[in-house]
Amino acid sequence: MIVKPDEISMVIKQQIKAFSSKLDVSEAGTVIQVGDGIARVYGLHGAMSGELLEFPNEVYGMALNLDEDSIGAVIMGPDSGIKEGDPVKLTGEMAQVPVGDALIGRVVNALGQPIDDKGAIVASKYRDVESPAPSVIMRREVNVPLQTGIKAIDAMVPIGRGQRELVIGDRQTGKTAICIDTIINQKGKDVLCVYVAIGQKASTVARIIKTFEETGAMEYTTVVVATASDSAPLQYLAPYSGCSIGEEWMAEGKDVLVVYDDLSKHAVAYRALSLLLRRPPGREAFPGDVFYLHSRLLERAACMSEEHGGGSLTALPIVETQEGDISAYIPTNVISITDGQIYLEAELFNDGVRPAINPGFSVSRVGGSAQIDAMKKLAGPLRIEFAQYRELAAFAQFGSDLSRDTLERLGQGQRIMEILKQPQYKPMSVEKQVLILYALINRHLMDVDCSRVREFQREFLAFIDRDKPFIIEELRETGKLPLELEEKIKDAIKEFKELHGYAQGGGSCLQSKTSSTE
Repeated sequence: MIVKPDEISMVIKQQIKAFSSKLDVSEAGTVIQVGDGIARVYGLHGAMSGELLEFPNEVYGMALNLDEDSIGAVIMGPDSGIKEGDPVKLTGEMAQVPVGDALIGRVVNALGQPIDDKGAIVASKYRDVESPAPSVIMRREVNVPLQTGIKAIDAMVPIGRGQRELVIGDRQTGKTAICIDTIINQKGKDVLCVYVAIGQKASTVARIIKTFEETGAMEYTTVVVATASDSAPLQYLAPYSGCSIGEEWMAEGKDVLVVYDDLSKHAVAYRALSLLLRRPPGREAFPGDVFYLHSRLLERAACMSEEHGGGSLTALPIVETQEGDISAYIPTNVISITDGQIYLEAELFNDGVRPAINPGFSVSRVGGSAQIDAMKKLAGPLRIEFAQYRELAAFAQFGSDLSRDTLERLGQGQRIMEILKQPQYKPMSVEKQVLILYALINRHLMDVDCSRVREFQREFLAFIDRDKPFIIEELRETGKLPLELEEKIKDAIKEFKELHGYAQGGGSCLQSKTSSTE
């Protein structure tokens, strides 16, 4: 072996050049207790609330409890590889998720990592999971409608872009179905959607994603998933991550719809975290800040002013009730934060009324100003007649000696119930809704037998599409119902009835309970 001094000296010179005297100083702590996805860490006096902590094996946690001599952190990943005495480092960063157009059509977990086997997400930007809500000065009034495609909602409980509308009801009453229909209806309307699944079965989420793919909704939708098998920290983070993804598009001036399904399970996940972190329990064992948990999330929904991009973020939170009790802790909290609620009733659902919307408890506090003029003109009478029918129907079952006026109102109410029934995954354009509601409100269906009302609706709208498309075009362009257009609609109804033989005398549907799965 021949030693070459020149080569050795050259290597030494290169190492001297590459040597850096810069010290890598980072504050480190020590794990003193770990279990149930929670770690207590000694040290780290400079930690911020919500800051990411780095554990061994590239596992991250989030600092939630900042006590005098230790930190309570939730571990966002498996805690099996972490043991007492392990070092913990501060990262100096808050929890962040990738944002931007790269997420459209993707399924991600609460940390923004892809779980759909479509490869890595190449995001150009990251955004904090927790961020302050836009101030009052940055907002403008809600005045553009967000069409759900569901007649009962668009007419009686309208939603505007930038609104927060709660969907509330017992389990298995169609809460998720309404939100899925709303997402499907945004096709071609330039609205990006984010669906956040919190604490649901993986099979349920897979079925929802399949529905999105079959209807073409995945082309403008991002799904954020934290299933029931995921840890409580991931279920806690999921809605904030979904909101941050939507906020980026809102900041770019786009319109966004975010569905949180559902906040009851979110509150339960946060309760589990809080109790494990030894925070004092309050009502129903929830921690004292459970109101702030949801208010800081839902306040991020906004309709921004033109100076701040003019985008909007509409929130549709879902809350599950027990036995229809809307006065429970979490439902009352979320009702007080939102701009109205759509209340789904189990009794109506079991009677075959789908969607099972109770018009008495359902309200939209700001959506009325976002309705198109034509719908606004019809919505007032519809709501009044529906409410009168519900009241009369309760008394009508006790006696048979009813006046002609009462029988007429009952007949009209029954036709309203039939028209408001709508099959799942088949949203209807607002122009077609206006046409059928116009025929309903102006008593053009009173001579149509109740059992044929929905058949009339289907065939009448097909007739308009085929023979009178100019009516729909005019409604789409103006959004108004002037007298000339009303006359055209009346003539079209008359012509259709004569062609199809519907004017054969009406009938009561007191005895008929038609299924809505037609």
